[in-house]
Amino acid sequence: MTDKTVTLAIDGTNHPYPVLEGSVGPEVFDVRKLYNETGMFTYDPGYTSTASCQSAITYIDGEKGILLHRGYPIDQLAENSTFMEVAYLLLHGELPKKVELDDFTWTISRHTMLHEQLMTFYRGFRRDAHPMAIMCGVVGALSAFYHDSTDITDPEQRMIASHRLIAKMPTIAAMAHKYSVGQPFLYPDNSLTYTGNFLRMTFGVPAEPYHVNPVIERAMRRIFILHADHEQNASTSTVRLAGSSGANPFACIAAGIACLWGPAHGGANEAALNMLREIGHTSNIPKYIARAKDKDDPFRLMGFGHRVYKNFDPRAKVMKATADEVLKELNISDPVLDVAKELERIALSDDYFIEKKLYPNVDFYSGVILNAIGFPTEMFTALFALARTVGWVAQWNEMISDPEQKIGRPRQLYVGATQRNYVPVGKR
Repeated sequence: MTDKTVTLAIDGTNHPYPVLEGSVGPEVFDVRKLYNETGMFTYDPGYTSTASCQSAITYIDGEKGILLHRGYPIDQLAENSTFMEVAYLLLHGELPKKVELDDFTWTISRHTMLHEQLMTFYRGFRRDAHPMAIMCGVVGALSAFYHDSTDITDPEQRMIASHRLIAKMPTIAAMAHKYSVGQPFLYPDNSLTYTGNFLRMTFGVPAEPYHVNPVIERAMRRIFILHADHEQNASTSTVRLAGSSGANPFACIAAGIACLWGPAHGGANEAALNMLREIGHTSNIPKYIARAKDKDDPFRLMGFGHRVYKNFDPRAKVMKATADEVLKELNISDPVLDVAKELERIALSDDYFIEKKLYPNVDFYSGVILNAIGFPTEMFTALFALARTVGWVAQWNEMISDPEQKIGRPRQLYVGATQRNYVPVGKR
């Protein structure tokens, strides 16, 4: 807290509110006593100017294009660390020493299998069920199988639940894909890395050995790291809100998955890929650029701009380089990538996009990469949920440990009818 205050004058009476200062980023003024002192609420649809919590996990400076996990720049983590290192960092606050990383990796690898009865649970879905529908159901059902890690007042049980969720999500996602294509489930192989194991469970078959391509594995590792956490976004806020009621961790993460399913959140990379396919060829780009500038045309360029970033999305730079590596390794000449590169070049030199700060975001290239690797578009959001699970559980743990935490209860500006008396149906 600083010595500064913000004073609100209402009907000639001044109401001072303390200004709180974080380690970095904008200051905030504390309005927790606002209603008691004034009888008024703040009005902030979408909470764009409201800090809902204190957090020491992730920091974003949207104006400067900065994303830090526990202080470490996202590009350094994506280039140098493993996903297990980032998972440990988000959960515990520091990068692990060698012995800590080995122990953490071993622990996660021993939680990768699902209870065998969940195989039957999968078969209750239609073959064409969306993977996110399956993941919502299966993750929510985990609380019915792991009663020994649902007591949120026990720190040890909370950590066990966190390990289980991080470990089992690749298995759950891979099985959702296998079920949709009619192939048998593959059990985890604990000799592989986190990302390598997921690739094998997704694309391998029991009839022959599966070789993990190191270039593809590195690409998936980067994608997972780039999506691991992103501050108080819609799905993370959903996990925190569900957790504030005392719900078990599996239910909270299922709630986050449901929120992520929305096309405005987790479905953006699929929308960007579909847009690039619609454009089809670089010669068509000027026409679509013109449509994007036309206020009366409903067409929008997907994969450009961001709710938070008003500068270049730092994750997009890593994703662009990764796209080049993957397509070169797979020897793919993808016209969609040609369209993406040319569209990016034109947009970055166009005054309209520069003025509105519409830069490519992480979704612009991720769909191209995932499509090249072989993932169907309906799996894109499921992969997002897989990677974001570690951020969700880190945020959930932080919230549970916060002494100022209380059940979430947003207020409203009521604009409906005032009190009126009931009229019998025959007299209406």
